[in-house]
Parts: sequence; C-alpha cells; structure tokens
Amino acid sequence: MTSTILLTGGTGTLGRLVAPLLRDAGCTVRVLSRRPHGPGSVVGDLSTGEGIDAAVAGAATILHCAGSTKGDGDKARHLVRAATRAGGAPHLVYISVVGADRVPVVSAVDRAGFGYFAEKLAGEEAIAGSGLPWTTLRATQFHELTLTVVRGLAKLPLIPVPAGVRFQPVDAGEVAARLAELTLGRPAGLVDDFGGPAVHGMNDLVRSYLRATGRRRPIVPVRFAGGAYRAIRDGAHLSPGPATGRRTWEGFLAEHAAAQASHPRTV
Repeated sequence: MTSTILLTGGTGTLGRLVAPLLRDAGCTVRVLSRRPHGPGSVVGDLSTGEGIDAAVAGAATILHCAGSTKGDGDKARHLVRAATRAGGAPHLVYISVVGADRVPVVSAVDRAGFGYFAEKLAGEEAIAGSGLPWTTLRATQFHELTLTVVRGLAKLPLIPVPAGVRFQPVDAGEVAARLAELTLGRPAGLVDDFGGPAVHGMNDLVRSYLRATGRRRPIVPVRFAGGAYRAIRDGAHLSPGPATGRRTWEGFLAEHAAAQASHPRTV
C-alpha cells in the first residue's frame, strides 16, 4: 500500500530536496502551499490554519519543513490541531535547528537577531506535546544560508562580523537524505543532531568567500548585546556530538564559484 505524506515547505531549500527522495521510495507526496503549485500540491495556510484540515486528511505522515523567522510556533500548532482532528495518529516529522533549546531569546535585542531559535523551539514543543507519534531532527546551518549571509556582507565596503562567533555549515542534501530516512521510519522522538563536518569562525567564512570571488574588503569584529549572542558566541548552536555531514564549506564554495563563472547572471 502506498503511503501518503503531507510535506510542508516543499518549495524551500530542504523541501525541494526531500520530496523526490520520498517519491523514489514509493510514497505519494502531497505538497502544502498557500497557492496552487502544480500536480500533487494542496492549498492551505499554516499561518491561519485555513485549509489545513483538508490537507492533512488521509496522510499517514506529516513532514513539517516550512520555516521562517517568525510564526513557526503558531504554524506548528495549527498543523498539530488539524492532524489531531483528522484522527489516525499520523507520524509528525519536524526539522529544527541545533541550539533551539540552548539559545535564550528573552529580550527584544535577542529576538531581533536570534528569534529564529525561539520559533523553532516553539515548533518543537508543539510537535512533542501533540500526543501524536513524532520525530524531530535538529540541523546546523545550511551551506546555502551561510552563503546568503556572507554574500550580503561582502557587498559592504567595511564588513562587520560578530566577534567570536563560529558556524558549522552543513549540506542541505545530506540533511534531506537523513530526514527522508526518518520520515520513512518509525517515530523516534528527538534524534541526534545533524552537524556539518567542520566549525568555522564567521570571519573565516567571509574571507573564504572573498577569496573565491576575487574581492578584498576589510573585516571588523563587532560585539553585540544580549544573552542570545553570548550563547551563540559560546557555541550553543553547534552540534555537541561528532560531525555527521561530509560535504565541506570549501567544497560547496568551490562549486558555487564554478557555477558563477559559467552562469554569472544566475548566481
């Protein structure tokens, strides 16, 4: 019997990669979108809950990849309520971020810079407290997100970087493969973190991008206020266990530079 999976965030960085893996495994993948998005898509809005009851109906598994810098807790709660009303105890699978429970987001300053951690934690709590079978995977920062950040900084004549902050970039494709494995498996609760193969200082990430793109910019370390920044500086967002990912930031960046040279208008 073919299993039906509802996928939220199916058009995002991770969702685009995990959907074909699930289809190749023989599953029917139903992609939730706020607007019609081709065959296999269903329309619903997680922000309001509109259309979610119909979207979850008949789904044996719900893979929740939709994420943003705000509103994740409400989105997860709307999804959980609809799944509970649907009956049948679908398996809820959630992608979160390493450090969601270790980066305190208390003040307005914390929320302005690091509110994403609080939103992902709220999503985790909604999933774990749903009363339904669940699995949550926490991952470190995707290469693509890291690239977006350093590329934006590289446009400035003087580049400010948060002093003492490190990141552990991970390949989205590798995370997608792990997430597909968990989605096809039995509910496992909170599983081991998925972290990139190496930890880099933010200044080193910026310098490597400047070298790869043939640019020169002065870099200035800047200290920020707030408990969330202090936790980040202390590595609360880094995977405490052995590295899981294999594709390095340097390898990703080299491929990006090659693509830029071949298609400068599209990169």
